[in-house]
Amino acid sequence: MAVELDTPSDARAVVMAYALAGRYPDAARAVLFYGSCLREAQLDGLMLDFYLIVSDYEAAYGKGWLARANRWIPPNVFPFEHDGLAAKYAVLSEADFARLCGEQADNVSVWARFAQPSRLLWCADTEARRTAIAAIAQAAPTLLRLAQPTADRSDALTLWQHGFSLTYGAEIRAERSGRSGSIVDSDPARFRRFYDAAVAGGQLDPAGRFDAAEREANMRRWRRLQRRGKWLTVARLAKASFTFAGGIDYLAWKINRHAGTRIMIRPWQRRWPLLGALTLLPRLFASRAIR
Repeated sequence: MAVELDTPSDARAVVMAYALAGRYPDAARAVLFYGSCLREAQLDGLMLDFYLIVSDYEAAYGKGWLARANRWIPPNVFPFEHDGLAAKYAVLSEADFARLCGEQADNVSVWARFAQPSRLLWCADTEARRTAIAAIAQAAPTLLRLAQPTADRSDALTLWQHGFSLTYGAEIRAERSGRSGSIVDSDPARFRRFYDAAVAGGQLDPAGRFDAAEREANMRRWRRLQRRGKWLTVARLAKASFTFAGGIDYLAWKINRHAGTRIMIRPWQRRWPLLGALTLLPRLFASRAIR
């Protein structure tokens, strides 16, 4: 994981990460770059994805409502622009990031993302780097262990694909069907390598023998994760209407890009973005633009 996190990234993304950290001089601990833009050579016109890890929420925001919102429904998400590039960044404390990367998390949103490739573009010091790596190193084994009891087979790539399919069912997502397989197909050697590391480290049993009771318990856990994940997505959408200027336009752009739709945002939806976003949901579910 340390090797992957240190893999060189686009220099413009690195500059952006340093600028982002500079916005939180008393709180920033690490800046992580993740998502589909990692695989893109041309970043213009795209929206980059970052996680800003902070020491704690009061250090980041003071004692106002933003700190409470970040603690109650993590993470907070904000827009960011620098040198002509657009991005969004999510804010988590070091403690919440470590918790949400592991099996103790009550939702999949963080460990599902960091089981995929990411880059550590900035860190405050050696301890911040060590803490970030230790947290992210939980993500891949978490996905593999939780996916294994209900997988048809336990070979590396099949298990990864099954795991991502389950996580996509635990959030409201705008990607086309088959997206979970395309993640693995983008770099199968990487996913085999991480599977082998989990086995070698004793974090995953390749035999994967589970009795009926264990499989049923695992299925119940996934059903809980899926129910909670859908509600959390709506709650985060509601919160983002207060923290993310232009958030409803970004929502439409993302759905159009990933689902091939042509959603147009009306002026009244921009005036009342929370109401506008919520009125979109039934139509989007009915058309299967989101799942």
